[in-house]
Amino acid sequence: MITFEQAQEHHLPDIVAMLANDPLGGAREVVSEPLNPAYVAAFDAIVADKNQLLVVALLDQTVVGTVQLSFIPGLALTGAWRGQIEAVRIRQDHRGSGLGRVMLGWAIARCRERGCSMVQLTTDKSRKEAHQFYERLGFQATHEGYKLSLR
Repeated sequence: MITFEQAQEHHLPDIVAMLANDPLGGAREVVSEPLNPAYVAAFDAIVADKNQLLVVALLDQTVVGTVQLSFIPGLALTGAWRGQIEAVRIRQDHRGSGLGRVMLGWAIARCRERGCSMVQLTTDKSRKEAHQFYERLGFQATHEGYKLSLR
């Protein structure tokens, strides 16, 4: 049975490995032992922020998925809160199992519980399968997104 819980520092190696396990992540993540201290610092900042939730999906206490939720207050839409879904990853040997659908359903439910009026996410334009997956879940590509790298 799949369970979801707030990520703990000991989950970081598994999370980073999932982030790195695709062509995009493989080019930008650093899988090492010991773990790059930048990941620990980022984890500490996430845990300290009440509007952030980093979650792992566990199967028999083994990490098989992860997602980060950000709860964003705003003035638009009459002061609406938004749930931002980021870093959705399923371990390679569990892709196609339905875990992604279950995990996103769980994440959306957390956004509802926090009073969010909307859930949003971004995904790289090259991730065509991800686009189809999100559309099957009811997400609509209503906006064009832009990024500016500061590195």
